[in-house]
Amino acid sequence: MNSIYVDNNATTKVDPKVLDAILPYFSELYGNPSSMHSFGGSNGQKIRQAREKLAALINALPDEIVFTSCGTESDNTAIMAAVNSLPEKKHIITTRVEHPAVKNMFEHLAQNNFNVTFVPVDKRGRLDLQYLYDKLSDDTAVVSIMWANNETGVVFPIEEISQVLSKKGIVFHTDAVQAAGKVPIDVKKAKVDMLSLSGHKFHAPKGIGALYVRKGTRFSPYLIGGHQEKGRRGGTENVASIIGMGEAGRLALEELDETSRQMAKLRDKLENELLRRVPRSIVNGDTANRLPGTTNISFEFVEGEAILLMLNEFGICASSGSACTSGSLEPSHVLRAMGVPYTAAHGSIRFSLSKYNTEEEIDYIIEKLPPIIERLRNMSPFWKEAS
Repeated sequence: MNSIYVDNNATTKVDPKVLDAILPYFSELYGNPSSMHSFGGSNGQKIRQAREKLAALINALPDEIVFTSCGTESDNTAIMAAVNSLPEKKHIITTRVEHPAVKNMFEHLAQNNFNVTFVPVDKRGRLDLQYLYDKLSDDTAVVSIMWANNETGVVFPIEEISQVLSKKGIVFHTDAVQAAGKVPIDVKKAKVDMLSLSGHKFHAPKGIGALYVRKGTRFSPYLIGGHQEKGRRGGTENVASIIGMGEAGRLALEELDETSRQMAKLRDKLENELLRRVPRSIVNGDTANRLPGTTNISFEFVEGEAILLMLNEFGICASSGSACTSGSLEPSHVLRAMGVPYTAAHGSIRFSLSKYNTEEEIDYIIEKLPPIIERLRNMSPFWKEAS
């Protein structure tokens, strides 16, 4: 049975063009780019080209791109670079709906004498901007706010926030891991100081990420080692994956408009049909400002884990939230922050699409899911009481 994969916010298929670009670097072109000889040094040129391609995706300068191992490392590096560069400041701000890579880092810092402000969201997952602005102070070292939420797809007004923070001289980091390749990103318009990317979210391999560091931003490296990345990140370069991320960035920029249109069309069909066919189902998040391929739907009075297990029997791969927290039995911290009722939060399913999904796959999900919900509800005493 072929799988129908609608969990692309967790990870994506490597684009065949990306795979073709990187395969030689696992075999005949295996030189260390830091070597003096041309066999290794020629790979340094390929890394420079990849840096240029990735920079173009977000309209940055190539020298502003630092390659890392993943989005989590990029997030951690940015936050620690900010607080280490401003040791006299002990106030830091983030939101209640961040990915664990940011959320857990801020909670860690809270245990180490930092004063942390968590900005709330409303029932549609939109930031309370006035709350954010009211909390800014001369003691604020860094503000870290994701570009788009990984569970609901809600897109935050990063450009607007950046204008306010820029005027106050406060370091601004954004986790753009879910946004890159799905919505336009222009760091010349959105005046962020640092921005995190992860290759496997836009059809590059796993294990490669990047951090944009605006020219002139005070920065201290997180990984101390050799001279790689101009001293900003030690460690021998992951040549094959860097080349893959660069090529994936080039393709994402080239295909952005068409891919976004295609994903939004399929998402809307899936969402509308499920809402029509399944009573007591709701969409979580701001439907006017979200990623084109993400929908998060709660089916009241059933368990999300049970839904996923039954979908899996039909070869349908979805999720109940962040891949980094899917092992938890607790409701999503994102949905809890939005005030989603307990009876709905436990039954939330995230469908996240990519350019490889088809209308036939969406039709198959629409056919199989409503009977699953009906079956589970018939076994639920809570549903019987509610109905």
